[in-house]
Amino acid sequence: MGNDKTNMFVAIALSLVVLLGWHYFVTGPASERQRQAAQSQTAQTGTPQTADGIPSPSPREGSPNAPAPGTLPGAAAQGPVSREDALARSARVRIDTPALYGSIGLKGARIDDVSLKNYHETVSDESPRIVLLSPTGTANPYYAEFGWVGANAGPLPNADTLWKADGDLLAPGRPLTLTWENGQGLVFKRIVAVDDKFMFTVRDEVENTSANPVTLYPYSLVSRWGKPQTQGYYVLHEGLIGVFGADGLQEYTYDKVGKEPAYGGAATQGKAWTNVTGGWVGITDKYWAAAAIPEQNKPFTGAFTERTDGATKIYQTSVRGDAVTVAPNASSTTTQRLFAGAKEVNQINAYERELGIKQFDLMIDWGWFWFLTKPMFRALDFFFHLLGNFGVSILLVTLILKLFFLPIANRSYVSMAKMKAVQPEMTSIRERYKDDRVKQQQAMMELYKKEKINPVAGCWPVLIQIPVFFALYKVLFITIEMRHAPFFGWIQDLAAPDPTSIVNLFGLLPFTPPEYIPIHLGVWPIIMGITMFIQMKMNPAPPDPVQAQVFAFMPIVFTFMLGSFPAGLVIYWAWNNTLSVIQQYVIMRRNGVKVELWDNLKGMFKRGNKSAAAKG
Repeated sequence: MGNDKTNMFVAIALSLVVLLGWHYFVTGPASERQRQAAQSQTAQTGTPQTADGIPSPSPREGSPNAPAPGTLPGAAAQGPVSREDALARSARVRIDTPALYGSIGLKGARIDDVSLKNYHETVSDESPRIVLLSPTGTANPYYAEFGWVGANAGPLPNADTLWKADGDLLAPGRPLTLTWENGQGLVFKRIVAVDDKFMFTVRDEVENTSANPVTLYPYSLVSRWGKPQTQGYYVLHEGLIGVFGADGLQEYTYDKVGKEPAYGGAATQGKAWTNVTGGWVGITDKYWAAAAIPEQNKPFTGAFTERTDGATKIYQTSVRGDAVTVAPNASSTTTQRLFAGAKEVNQINAYERELGIKQFDLMIDWGWFWFLTKPMFRALDFFFHLLGNFGVSILLVTLILKLFFLPIANRSYVSMAKMKAVQPEMTSIRERYKDDRVKQQQAMMELYKKEKINPVAGCWPVLIQIPVFFALYKVLFITIEMRHAPFFGWIQDLAAPDPTSIVNLFGLLPFTPPEYIPIHLGVWPIIMGITMFIQMKMNPAPPDPVQAQVFAFMPIVFTFMLGSFPAGLVIYWAWNNTLSVIQQYVIMRRNGVKVELWDNLKGMFKRGNKSAAAKG
């Protein structure tokens, strides 16, 4: 770089690139998502359609005399109804586990009513619990379906099928058995089990009591009506997701799947992966997901589709197994699974490991730099289980990283200390050769060589901080463990911005600032700005007055920019700055450099103590 001006500029520029990039790719799209509010949906029935044997995205209400979704039997279609009214359309079997509650309708046997017991919409335990799956008839149906398709087997179970249940409760250790006969020699039995977290196991059996063999294809699907409101961030995938054997992870946004070619009908767009072994398909939100999981050792065809039904777009992920031929007086069985719940990292990993689900850990969007984000989460989670506070874990991990990079940082700060010590000589060189830039540069390089100064060393602390910053941001942003994770005091959600506001003097004024006010500046961003100001004052000052003024405003700029970032990230940055200041101060004093700012601060405290003592 050649001189301390360039050194300082690069350090600041690198930080600006990170923050401005984050605002462009992360915060910027937030305004876009305000324009993409969830559309009001009208629920309408569709007719059975398939594409290459894969079930259609249209929910198969079946009978032309069936009441339209959104109405009770005998009522006129009047659009979506309440969740309670939609659930009342069918007799139901209750679901009750330590993690979930809801029900399965005996009409259709869809898993379409699931709420999460341990997660709320806000940090308050009094706020409503998260509703994941909803039945047809509501404004935004979202459900899973299992069954068989085939052409020569007579009537098959569909959305109008009335199943018989052997109990009234589905719970861990209490599976539910559903049965139905098609009147042409086929007896269908469905055994549904659920664990104590988020995994359903569905075993479908078909017995052929007729005189002819039948050929059937098992399928499972996850269907979502209407484009949901998404976060709108480029660093987070929300939409259709799946792993398809050797093709690996596939991620389609709601908009992308609709741009695929026509698939199985003019009203349907989509893409299929055929004859793949191992994988799963689903629909994911930031923290929640529903995924259909076929048998991992058998080939299947998977598909992402979008179907337009009236004014409603229906998004679906589906899998269809290979043909199963059931001979007369024989039976066949297939087992599939459904994940419906929170994307808890350790639980997702356990399902992948224990159930052998191929790359199920990719349900969580670790991103391209998973080799940074995964270890960062593991470290934070390890210390959380020891200390019980993710905020404290952030502080401890930051300290460990500081110790790990201590040799590199020490060399950098030693070089910066030497550079600050020779500031008078550097100023003299500039004055002596102010009209000859070449000689000025040569003299500077001789001085650097004589004093063993590396002018680019000051960049290393910033370069080291950038990947840590990214990894921590990603972990705070995507992992549900960080959602509503408290620190101390007013920070009750490390994944959300500091809730205090300068607009109401941090709570001293009795009103809550409206959300549309563009200034998001709380206590922790200000603390971070102060630590950044102190750190910058300890660095060699740029000789150019204009450049010095620009750098003087940098802590203010960063304070306002970080005001809308997750509180956990701001706490990390403030703590990292504090450790850097202490480290830099010690190194400068060891190298005989007087730290004026530090001495001035100590002098202020001493004068304050003497004044208080005199008044006492």
